Amino acid sequence: MKKDEFFLTWRGLHGDANISGIVKAWLSISYVVVKPISKARITPNILTIFGLFFGVLLFVNAETFWAPALLVLSLICDGIDGSLAIITNKSTKWGAILDSTVDRLTEIFWVLALYKIGADLKLLIIVLLAASVQEYVRARAAGLGVSEVGIVTFAERPVRASFVFIVFISLQFNFTIYNQIIICWIALQLISLFMLSRFTYFKLR
Repeated sequence: MKKDEFFLTWRGLHGDANISGIVKAWLSISYVVVKPISKARITPNILTIFGLFFGVLLFVNAETFWAPALLVLSLICDGIDGSLAIITNKSTKWGAILDSTVDRLTEIFWVLALYKIGADLKLLIIVLLAASVQEYVRARAAGLGVSEVGIVTFAERPVRASFVFIVFISLQFNFTIYNQIIICWIALQLISLFMLSRFTYFKLR
């Protein structure tokens, strides 16, 4: 599959979302990474499960120097499973449900890992609820026929992972500023939830 065809298929699966900027850059990288993987006997669903597996390992090893690497591996698996499904022509509705479910479970283990290293539980509950509600609104809107739910907010999953990554990197240098970082994350997450809710409201009126 050529890159242009890959982009076209991705757009069709994401409500004809515009491919530009960061999205285009990530898809281009994902395409290059997945091409050799597509020749091996690795299915998209296996990659999805590996994303959860590395998320669990992150929780188990949260207090070690392996934590940032495990988070990156978890995010990579989640980021390229959809691209692998497109290139190998194995996109299924079950795969989409599995991917979304595993994403939510993996993020729970990210938050548990933050709690394990000493982050404030109340802050973690707030940020997890805000992120979960945002994803629920998007999924529910899509179920009600809103095809343009591809609006990019300030706190999409890669951004949420970036906050977690910054926390674990700061910990490697003995900077205990994780609660301050999480407060910044909460602020962006609440703004993002408002953005998506407002967008969805006007689409469903």
